[in-house]
Amino acid sequence: MNVATRRAWLGQALGALGVLAAPSLAFAQNRARIVIVGGGVGGATAAKYLKLFNPELSVTVIEKNPVYVRPYGSSEVLNGHVSMEDLNVSYDALKSRYGIEFVFDTVTGVDAAAHVVTTAGKQKIGYDRLIVSPGIELMYNAYAGYSEAVARTAVPSGWIPGEQTALLAKQLQGMREGGTFVLAAPPNPYRCPPGPYERASLMTEWFQKHNPTAKVIIVDPKDSFVTDETMLLGWNRLYNFNLPPDYVKKMQAEVEIKQHAKPGMLSWVRGKDGGRTLKIDAKKMTIETEAEVIKADVINVIPPMRAGQVARTLGLTDSSGFCPVNRRNFASTLLPDVHVIGDASIADAMPKSGFSANTQAKVVARAIVEELAGRQAPEPLWENTCYALAGEDYGLFVADVFKIVDGKIGRINGKSRYLPLKATPAQLKLGARYQQAWLRTFTSDCFA
Repeated sequence: MNVATRRAWLGQALGALGVLAAPSLAFAQNRARIVIVGGGVGGATAAKYLKLFNPELSVTVIEKNPVYVRPYGSSEVLNGHVSMEDLNVSYDALKSRYGIEFVFDTVTGVDAAAHVVTTAGKQKIGYDRLIVSPGIELMYNAYAGYSEAVARTAVPSGWIPGEQTALLAKQLQGMREGGTFVLAAPPNPYRCPPGPYERASLMTEWFQKHNPTAKVIIVDPKDSFVTDETMLLGWNRLYNFNLPPDYVKKMQAEVEIKQHAKPGMLSWVRGKDGGRTLKIDAKKMTIETEAEVIKADVINVIPPMRAGQVARTLGLTDSSGFCPVNRRNFASTLLPDVHVIGDASIADAMPKSGFSANTQAKVVARAIVEELAGRQAPEPLWENTCYALAGEDYGLFVADVFKIVDGKIGRINGKSRYLPLKATPAQLKLGARYQQAWLRTFTSDCFA
């Protein structure tokens, strides 16, 4: 599919969302109670768009934290491009502009028959429809020697931004001259597919300026990743990274691949080469993979993930650790009148990303409005774009459109998903500017 055709597909997707955003006046007199558990991207977007679709709805968000700390773009804390404070997002606009109620508490249970959720603060909150957007939980214990306590004090993850992100930034920026930084990438499925590799890129770029004899090693249980060809090409150009032979074979007919006599500081150990993590020793600062034991100065572990704790508390997960849903409206297949959106849901071809959660929230909000009014919801259409940086001026992306195909959510925009390998330096720089602009506009769409 050529660029013009892909733009047409995306235009159709945006047009469909525009149709979804049309107000439902017939439902304006119904004061239905919609309760949302989780105030992240999915929950905040659902709350906002429910009120946009029908201002008469009663919308309440139950969220344990009074300030949202955005995960998207949080790796830029590590190279000092932004501060931890820059990640903070307020709920004030959702309260004042849309009349959304917030309860800052932790959900501890649900009575599905009575349509009531309970909280740690002993509140009982009734609902007509419940939307759960719990995000992900990191499975620290998946590796021998690793735990949440180790992550908080010595070997941080920081994949859920907070104190661990700040600790990792301090460790990396203070790493000794010529030290080794090891990033353990996660297995599928995980939040933000290009994210681990962007994190390694940003730190490689930073080390080039501030610690030029440092080493960056990615150990990976996988043999490929989303945006891999465009990201590896960026590494080849920016960091003297030599691509694996199979990638060279795939890409060399389309673009020049340099073979560097002296490889740079960045290396990637794939699953087929023994890159799967087995054990962490925080005292010795070593990480054991199937291939070797690596001595490091800083280790960043991004462990396997599953649906956030509240999803399991409410009985919304299956044996996969994630939440099965009806594909049309993301209604839970395990509890009635409950919808699960975002990273916790089983959404087939859709990646676990903020953009996916945002578009799922809009579709679900519209479906709830229509279903409560006794009308059929429109045929769903979703989209996703993941932006990533190989360097400050080297931007990448993957863009997709989805619809229901044979009962599951499938990608329908063909193979033209990425910035072309032949992209010019100007296009790559523009891609980086897109990423920075998206951080601002996306946050505004969700929270303002």
